[in-house]
Amino acid sequence: MAPAALILLKAVFLALLYLFVFWALRSARSELGTEPRAVVAPVSTPSSSDGRPVPRSLALTDEHGATIGAVPLSGAVQVGRSPSCQIPLTDTFASSIHARLFARDGSWFVEDLGSTNGTYVNERRVTAPAEIKVGDRVRVGRTLLEVRP
Repeated sequence: MAPAALILLKAVFLALLYLFVFWALRSARSELGTEPRAVVAPVSTPSSSDGRPVPRSLALTDEHGATIGAVPLSGAVQVGRSPSCQIPLTDTFASSIHARLFARDGSWFVEDLGSTNGTYVNERRVTAPAEIKVGDRVRVGRTLLEVRP
């Protein structure tokens, strides 16, 4: 091969290498966020009568660990693939109307609504309405809903 062709091949390879590194850094930066984070003093969270924090929201995470979003808990909430659900999912392992979260006597509960793949709280299948607390992980299909204060 001619020396000029080898130099051109090296230059093309180097350019592709730089593009790959640029793409990887840009992807990592977008995943981590680019905004500076402020140091915030902890805020006290409302507690129930027994001193436990009261569930106020759900953090949604897909099967790859990517955060989908957060949803405040207010009133009864249905979870599933149906657009009529208050928490609509694109998870193909979730049923149309998969589960229901509701408050009763100052506590929050999750109930499976006859889904195909079941609803799990901390990896235990729910067969009747189960109480959920802050820190619990509710799995609907492949989507995780983490209970937050």
